Amino acid sequence: MYTYALLEPGCYYLIQEKKDLPISLIRINVESDHCVFVSRYQDEEVLEWKKKADPIFDIIELLSDDAVAKWEEAYKATFFFKEEDDDYE
Repeated sequence: MYTYALLEPGCYYLIQEKKDLPISLIRINVESDHCVFVSRYQDEEVLEWKKKADPIFDIIELLSDDAVAKWEEAYKATFFFKEEDDDYE
């Protein structure tokens, strides 16, 4: 079992918080003495504090800069497409 203490600020990770949960993409934004401030990317970005001691079932991978750039392009295209659809309702 892993913890958030292992994750580096500024990096994007694919993790599975619990065995039965889906894979999540997260970014560690800020690290304090006892916590980390995390962006969790789902349909929308969710910002939350996590204790460094909070468990993570699996750290699947640290994303490369190239993978992050490709993901950001796809995420932004999907996000802006949804916003444009909302303008016409």
